[in-house]
Amino acid sequence: MSVEITRLPSGLTVVTDTMPHLETAALGVWAGVGGRDEKPNEHGISHLLEHMAFKGTTRRTSREIVEEIEAVGGDLNAGTSTETTAYYARVMKADVALALDVLSDILTNPSFEPEELEREKNVIVQEIGAAQDTPDDVVFEHLNELCYPEQPMGRSLLGTAKTLKRFDRSMLRDYLSTHYRGPDMVVAAAGAIDHKRVVDEVTERFASFDGAPAPKPQAAMFGKGGSRVVHRELEQAHLTLALEGVPQTDLSLFSLQAFTNTLGGGMSSRLFQEVREKRGLCYSIYTFHAPYSDTGFFGLYTGTDPADAPEMMEVVVDVVNDAVETLTEEEVARAKAQMKAGLLMALESCSSRAEQLARHVLAYGQPQTVEDLVKRIDEVSVDSTRNAARALLLRSRPAVVALGSGRGLDTAVSFAEGLTSSKARVRLH
Repeated sequence: MSVEITRLPSGLTVVTDTMPHLETAALGVWAGVGGRDEKPNEHGISHLLEHMAFKGTTRRTSREIVEEIEAVGGDLNAGTSTETTAYYARVMKADVALALDVLSDILTNPSFEPEELEREKNVIVQEIGAAQDTPDDVVFEHLNELCYPEQPMGRSLLGTAKTLKRFDRSMLRDYLSTHYRGPDMVVAAAGAIDHKRVVDEVTERFASFDGAPAPKPQAAMFGKGGSRVVHRELEQAHLTLALEGVPQTDLSLFSLQAFTNTLGGGMSSRLFQEVREKRGLCYSIYTFHAPYSDTGFFGLYTGTDPADAPEMMEVVVDVVNDAVETLTEEEVARAKAQMKAGLLMALESCSSRAEQLARHVLAYGQPQTVEDLVKRIDEVSVDSTRNAARALLLRSRPAVVALGSGRGLDTAVSFAEGLTSSKARVRLH
């Protein structure tokens, strides 16, 4: 078996997958901290900390950090999400030690120079402005607020110009020391690597990340649903809908994913065929399910002409309610094939494989074997998919947001109540 895992005395986990046919390696550090861990006065600090990691250490300037990696043909990047923050690199196999040295340096020795900090806060303000100019981002920002009211999960990862202004190097250091703890961190590597050498390097370079686990974030509470119309002069009306999904460890996760794929996961999905191919009401329509540690988020997005918004939402509600009871063996088999393909294709990329391993360890405490994952997909049936879909519609009332102009938006969002109306609920029992 090529996957190996070692837990260091600090609690930090090292997981690797050796892929001897490759000449490159992907590796990174995944910390179990993200936007949902922030207090109100820390809104946006996880993302800012990720940005500042590349802005200089006590050993390297910001320019030296990227030059050392790019001098050997590698690349370096990072990303912040609701529950994790990742710092990762892709290098030739001879440069794995260098990549680990740089990654450890930016996390253990950040300088947080005041001038760099102010400059980077301004960069993020520009990023916030760019997001506000992107309707897709704006509509989902409002949807998150509606789904998780007065909670960190309902806030934008970017923060606001007001919250960013308050952050100083002391706050960044405190946040780093509080949330970046060995038991909540994973170093994952895949490709042309040697597990023992990676463990030895990590043991030496990440020794300062020890102590008790970081404090747990508040439990997520999906809201009471409802609707919101955001008026803005746009060519299209952007419509989103959300329901409470299931956590990463829920037994129905794969069945719910099969329903999601069947409903709006590709060009053969029911929504795409009905809404775009038959009626020509949109260019794009899709559904997705994002599982978290203690909740899940089922979402739907589409864009249409404002005048067509009411018809669009009415059709969406009808298609979803119909799919719950009429899914076929053929549709579920197609969804399962998509899930397997996505899983197996990820194994062909060392970057995707490293990320997959890290996320498995953070979610399950250990990597999941391909055989086990394929088995779970194979166990999905029409009955289990329908049951997962029924539970989805019963779990919460829909949250709906429409962004755009025109009087049809209010009518459109009102149709969404039909998704979990009393009539629909009776039919689901």
